Amino acid sequence: MKFLPLFALLAASVCHAQSSGSVPKPPWVKSSGSVDDASDIKVDVKLVNIFVTVTDEHGSPVANLNKDNFRIFEDGHPQKISVFGKESELPLSIVLDIDTSLSTRKDLPLELGSARRFAHTIIRPVDALSLYDFSEVVSQDLPFTSDLRTIDHGIDRVHTGAATALYDAVFLGAQALESRQGRKVLVVITDGGDTASQINYQGALRAAQQAEAIVYSIIDVPIEASAGRDTGGEHALIQLSEDTGGKYYYASSIQQLDQAFRAISDELRTQYLLAYYPAQRLADSDFRRIEVSLAGVPEASNYKARHRTGYYTSKSH
Repeated sequence: MKFLPLFALLAASVCHAQSSGSVPKPPWVKSSGSVDDASDIKVDVKLVNIFVTVTDEHGSPVANLNKDNFRIFEDGHPQKISVFGKESELPLSIVLDIDTSLSTRKDLPLELGSARRFAHTIIRPVDALSLYDFSEVVSQDLPFTSDLRTIDHGIDRVHTGAATALYDAVFLGAQALESRQGRKVLVVITDGGDTASQINYQGALRAAQQAEAIVYSIIDVPIEASAGRDTGGEHALIQLSEDTGGKYYYASSIQQLDQAFRAISDELRTQYLLAYYPAQRLADSDFRRIEVSLAGVPEASNYKARHRTGYYTSKSH
């Protein structure tokens, strides 16, 4: 399924889905996962979900913490944790965004092989994976499914191209995750440069934050000293990952690709869910900043808690 031009897709997405299939919901469409009808829910009573990954000084996940070990602050104000869980059993929705532009063509077979192994390792019957490739256009090769044979066939169908619509791919992947239930993860494999997107970085970041998606970036760097390397694009991916509670990895070999996917898989098995009803919100800000700290843990100074940096109280149009 091709997505071009992007703005035409956005205009069409406010209407019913086309007969050709599954156009992702736009980012302002509310998830259907709350107890009340989504259209009736006021922002000021919304439960805010925060998925937190805690790692030690070696970068290994820490899996033995409890509710009393966490503190949440919104815009500097302490919040009461209403829901706590160790969410390894919560259904997982994953979007794989794979760069198939000319600059990655040499390494593409290796990336696809690693992605295939990752899917076979992480996907359970309650989980689902969707696959997008992106060059000058973004193509959905596979809608959400838990069937590994179907996933394998989708990976075999990726399209190659010339340019790189990275931010469009992030935006559309986030759209696809918007209405999913449970944990939502976006894994981006790219060399970091965007040359063809209609959506900018801020639009891609906001879409990911509104979808509550955790972004993991695997940056393909076959030759670190390459003069054509887009370090600005790399820094944007790093910031995108950090602002959504994810992580970035550099990979210059098949071993490093597999290692990055294994690290992502390990983290997704040891996440914590913290949820709260905001005690205070300031009317003059559309973005609420979140901080999570650790307490009552002797090794806390050596631990790092990663989570999304905040959320928006309104949907972009």
